[in-house]
Amino acid sequence: MPALASARYGKDNVRVFKVHRDEQTGVQSVTEMTVCCLLEGEIETAYTKADNSVIVATDSIKNTIYIKAKEHPVNPPELYASHLGQHFLDRYPHISAAHIRVVVHRWTRMTVDGAPHPHSFFRDGQETRNVEATVARGTGITLESSIAGLPVLKSTGSAFHGFVRDEFTTLAETWDRILSTDVDCAWTWRRFPTVAAVQDGVERFDKAWESARGIVMKTFATDESASVQNTMYKMCEQILEAVPEVDKVAFSLPNKHYFEIDLSWHKGTKNTGKDAEVYAPQSGPNGLIKCEVARDVSTVALR
Repeated sequence: MPALASARYGKDNVRVFKVHRDEQTGVQSVTEMTVCCLLEGEIETAYTKADNSVIVATDSIKNTIYIKAKEHPVNPPELYASHLGQHFLDRYPHISAAHIRVVVHRWTRMTVDGAPHPHSFFRDGQETRNVEATVARGTGITLESSIAGLPVLKSTGSAFHGFVRDEFTTLAETWDRILSTDVDCAWTWRRFPTVAAVQDGVERFDKAWESARGIVMKTFATDESASVQNTMYKMCEQILEAVPEVDKVAFSLPNKHYFEIDLSWHKGTKNTGKDAEVYAPQSGPNGLIKCEVARDVSTVALR
């Protein structure tokens, strides 16, 4: 006989923009987010018996996202997500867990005539700062912070050789190549028992994000990369060292290819090997390299 194995529902793609105004200085700050909130609990009869009495309307969830953004700081996003998730457990006894995803979009303050402008901003990249929060009754708050979609490229300092060669191999070994990727890096915090525990020492979240982003940039730029695999592992090690409250770091890096173009057909033009200057960027296919590195190997789930 069929049985409902799992269920959750809620509101996705809720766009939120908040302005913080410093009345003393006149300086304003802005935060733009896209929020997803999914609930689970004793809701099975809505699916199996057409009983809507257990459903908190997704429109109500949307309204709650706005109200909690008004009532609480939205920075850091880890704290906002914790407040939002805890609200649903406090307000609705039949809800056992709230799953919150917050994507923070970049707005960077303009510099005008050499000085930061008090209320003007520009979008300097598509990179986002993300948070996944699960607030569960009886087990506390699980937080995963991440950097997503950070494009990086270096024109040298990357090699790839010594890999398996067999009848399926056409790739040439290289000791010098372009390395380009879009960084997705996530770090999982030790579980917090309450929102108050998230609030206590809340500066840890911004500091961790800045440390992780700095490590990614510096390691990518300075590592004489033997492979994407080895470079990402070095990044994981350093983030774990820099942020003691993090239990696990995960990376997902596409290897975006730039191919040399043989131009010898045109007047003997040299454009391969050491003479290569003009390349053809490839939209696909691309390599995709993933790893998770944990303090305790029992927490790693390779996939």
